[in-house]
Amino acid sequence: MYLLLVLLVCALGLEGPTSACNTTIETNNSHSIMNVGVFAKPGCQSHCGNLKVPYPFGIISEGNKDQNCSLNSWFGITCDTTTNPPKALITYWNFEIFDISDTELRISNDVAEKCYNQSGSVDRTYSPSMDLDSTPYTYSLANVLTIVGCDDYANIYEDTLVPKSCTSTCLSAEEVGKEGCFGTGCCQLSINAIQFSKIVLGSYSNHTVNNISSFNPCGYAFLGEKNSFNISLLSDLSDAVFKNKIMDTVPRVLDWAIYQEGKYCDEAQNYSSYACIHANSTCIGGGKRSWRYRCICKQGYEGNPYLSPGCNDIDECADPSKNDCAKTCINMPGNYKCSCPHGYYGDGRKNGSGCIAEQVSRVRSQFPLIKFITGMSIGCISLIVGANWLYCVIRKRKHNQLREKFFQQNGGLLLKQQCKSKEGVTIESTKLFTDEELKKATNNYASDRIIGQGGYGVVFKGILLDQRVVAIKKSKIMDTTQIEQFINEMIILTQVNHRNVVKLLGCCLECEVPLLVYEFVSNGTVYEHVHNINGGMSWLSLENRLRIAAESSGALAYLHSATSIPIIHRDVKLANILLDNHRVAKISDFGASRLVPLDQTQVTTLVQGTLGYLDPEYFHTGQLTDKSDVYSFGVVLAELLTGRKPICMERSPEDRNLATYFITSVNENRFFQILEPRLVKEGTLKQLETAAQLVKRCLSLNGRERPAMKEVTAEIESLRKFSKHPWANQQGIEETTRLIGRTEIQHSDLYEIQLNSSNNFGNGSGQYYSSNTTISLLHPSTSPS
Repeated sequence: MYLLLVLLVCALGLEGPTSACNTTIETNNSHSIMNVGVFAKPGCQSHCGNLKVPYPFGIISEGNKDQNCSLNSWFGITCDTTTNPPKALITYWNFEIFDISDTELRISNDVAEKCYNQSGSVDRTYSPSMDLDSTPYTYSLANVLTIVGCDDYANIYEDTLVPKSCTSTCLSAEEVGKEGCFGTGCCQLSINAIQFSKIVLGSYSNHTVNNISSFNPCGYAFLGEKNSFNISLLSDLSDAVFKNKIMDTVPRVLDWAIYQEGKYCDEAQNYSSYACIHANSTCIGGGKRSWRYRCICKQGYEGNPYLSPGCNDIDECADPSKNDCAKTCINMPGNYKCSCPHGYYGDGRKNGSGCIAEQVSRVRSQFPLIKFITGMSIGCISLIVGANWLYCVIRKRKHNQLREKFFQQNGGLLLKQQCKSKEGVTIESTKLFTDEELKKATNNYASDRIIGQGGYGVVFKGILLDQRVVAIKKSKIMDTTQIEQFINEMIILTQVNHRNVVKLLGCCLECEVPLLVYEFVSNGTVYEHVHNINGGMSWLSLENRLRIAAESSGALAYLHSATSIPIIHRDVKLANILLDNHRVAKISDFGASRLVPLDQTQVTTLVQGTLGYLDPEYFHTGQLTDKSDVYSFGVVLAELLTGRKPICMERSPEDRNLATYFITSVNENRFFQILEPRLVKEGTLKQLETAAQLVKRCLSLNGRERPAMKEVTAEIESLRKFSKHPWANQQGIEETTRLIGRTEIQHSDLYEIQLNSSNNFGNGSGQYYSSNTTISLLHPSTSPS
């Protein structure tokens, strides 16, 4: 209303707030320590070549060694003046620094390489690693692992012993990079925010197949900023300086902050080493696991918060773009206020009522057409009401269009098509939650509500309005390649109704990233309990392990044979078996699962699974059958019986793979030596031998020789009956005593030396989402379905 009256007064030429008749543009002022006048410590060199070096970083040179130009040695920079222009090197590692921002450091790359001659022998190899633990730095999420080559794969060991993998293959130089880095000559893999990395390169045929070494003698792998990698660099894989090109053009991105071990952001201020001590600065970031924080200037101040005198007040009144005062601006510490001069009234702000001249009497005396103005005012009011109604209608329409856009973008149309093509499946069978409902349930997806995360997304604990506790699976980014997997998981779970399968409660497709809502399973994963990550070994008796195995195999048997369309899980592992409050097992994570038409026994798919659990026959042929789940379950059963992880790089090569080692132990009649000591005490000889033979059958390399999941369930149930006889435990001790050649046996020291040493595998982690490394490879003889 006020705006229209002002426009009317301006149009009629009446006196009034002339500033209100002019259009103004507000701009947001962002502050960086790189933009302030003094950003280096007094007396210290502020530039190295073209690079600005802000404190807490500082250049160490012969002339200022005693001036403490950097906060500590981690921020020390050496300026190499032997080059033109000079190069800045991070002193601790001697890597070149390309750029320093408020939060990031871009440094030169370190490229892994492995080169072969035409006979397949290795000419040279290099596997870089970098440990950022107990330093101010971590690898940024802006980095990706990039593998370049036509017969190569690379494993990156992050903060765990289980690597992530990526494969790059091609038949000719012309194929490389034509469709981006998706496996043909080039492969890229996202990484987490990590503090340790080691890259190991390997080759399938040492570049001997199809004379690959003639145009690609070397395979390369490196961590670097994804947006800096130019696909045109792949034009000549035989280029001898390819490695140097990568090191010069693709930087690694490190996040930096102040590191103080044992001191979090709110506790560090109590110590003399606290970095944010200067005027008007404050501490942000950090956390109870990172021991890292950054200093920033408070609102309304600017300067270098790490450097004396600290942050100075910004005079917003001196720069019209920094205030919205219509008339008078008064600067205040950290802020400003607006006022109106004598003869005006209002809040003084351009975006408020402004400053209105007190001219009512003058208007009456000077303007005889008061009736005309009244009519115009009524017309303006009507116009405003109509415009407001039209705005609301347009806004609501845009909101609905945006929701519809996200619905289609997140696979809504695909969901409808899938539901029409599958008998008994409807969208109405699963509740469609709104984005507002799930935001309230998770406190706007607060970090303290995260209960698990993996390569594709995060799982939050949520509390719905009806007080139901749920688990909400949210994708990390909007990736169109994941839509089919997301819809696949939802379609599968809408058909499943089994007490040992995690129940899908609903989904949300109207927000930017798709979400699934599950029942909340509160007792963690079986992986965490078996490997004693959060404490849980005390209740894991032989009976409880067999019960978990029976419940899990029963659920898989149900998926294979009792659903309307058979379902192959394709990623069976302990980390995907959850436990509820009563320790009842529940199968989860159906993102990789496949529906198998009733008239088929196998499907050709993109090879997907987890290292250590993946069926070798499926890996080599790309033919997925229900026996692939049987093999994975065989590894799960072996893991339950031995307490060993499927893959452990710390063990010797012959027992690094649990499946191979278990079968070898059974064949050589020494499998009792790798069983959990407690199980040897609790089970009978026949019971444990029968269990071992069942595992061996499940792990057969020929899928047709493996039992069906129904048979596995029946055998496990029969094994459970052994322990229900009153003489079973005594009989097991007597048979075990004969087995190890002793005349006496004590409950506390059975196999104590041999078995305990074989079960020391290091730390692991299990989450609601799978934390084990999942591989996804396209076998050369198959095509994705």
